[in-house]
Amino acid sequence: MARHSELLLDVRDLRVCFATEEGIVQAVDEVSFKLHAGEVLAVVGESGSGKSVTAMTLMGLTRSPNARFDGSAKLRDLDLVTAGDDELRGVRAEQIAMIFQDPMTALNPLHRIGRQIVEQIQAHRDVSDGAARDQVVALLERVGIARARERYDAFPHELSGGMRQRVMIAMALSCEPAVLIADEPTTALDVTIQAQILELLKELRTRTNAGVILVTHDLGVVAEIADRIAVMYAGRIVEQGTTDEIFYNPQHPYTWGLLGSITRVDRPRPDRLPSIPGLPPSLIRPPRGCHFRPRCPHAHDACLSRPELRARVAGATGHEDRCVMSPESKRELREADGQIGLVAGGVTQ
Repeated sequence: MARHSELLLDVRDLRVCFATEEGIVQAVDEVSFKLHAGEVLAVVGESGSGKSVTAMTLMGLTRSPNARFDGSAKLRDLDLVTAGDDELRGVRAEQIAMIFQDPMTALNPLHRIGRQIVEQIQAHRDVSDGAARDQVVALLERVGIARARERYDAFPHELSGGMRQRVMIAMALSCEPAVLIADEPTTALDVTIQAQILELLKELRTRTNAGVILVTHDLGVVAEIADRIAVMYAGRIVEQGTTDEIFYNPQHPYTWGLLGSITRVDRPRPDRLPSIPGLPPSLIRPPRGCHFRPRCPHAHDACLSRPELRARVAGATGHEDRCVMSPESKRELREADGQIGLVAGGVTQ
């Protein structure tokens, strides 16, 4: 991973909980990470692990009377957790922007796509309608939309899924934010369009030096674009490190399970992909100690205590995990299961 100088985002001990009729949902629990300029941080995990709630909290989109927040998330000098609504409106789009998971529901179906992007630009820039229109057309061309001047007046339903996703990217980039959050940007797209979207994100990262948070469950996408990875489970980050560290030397049994679900291309195709037994826990009544304990085949008495996220591998200070087993024990278990890490052409099962 390249060295990145400017620290754009510093999230420390972020907690997000929601009061419901059944009890308190601890959706995000002590999440900490940093994002530097020009860096892509992938946040991965099963559905319900807290990935999207973390991302939307950074945008100030989870605020409601039944929500409670702790910790901090500093965008340069502004704490996004404690910032007022006016402060958040001032930095959204201009300093931090988000590509939402479903562009069909994120775009207003009653307004033409061009006007929606113009509205965002004029909220932060003093430009005329004509100048803003020209800027939007240039943005649409930049993200690969053919006949951009014609498409400017299209409604969202008149565009394909891939084109709507490109519109969302153009909108997110309209004010050249320092931090770009992409929540499942390739979901429901065919592989050809997925590849084009990933190339676009890499090109934009290189051109603008923006920091990118990529929220996804697709490890193939992660391997293609990410510099660092944070693995989330039941509201917590259970492991984080560089892409090479996570793929080649995973330390948490949950990470092993995610990697084990990918088929190796240099071996015969299995009849059935390996899966992690059991189901994710309730975030209202999570299990004691390690949240992954009920599904972990290697759980023991020490797992009943709450594990800390810390560096355990010698010489890898940025590689942190929550598993209490020693790195030596973990390696022996992975080798016994044939799960050593990445090899040429795929991931071991």
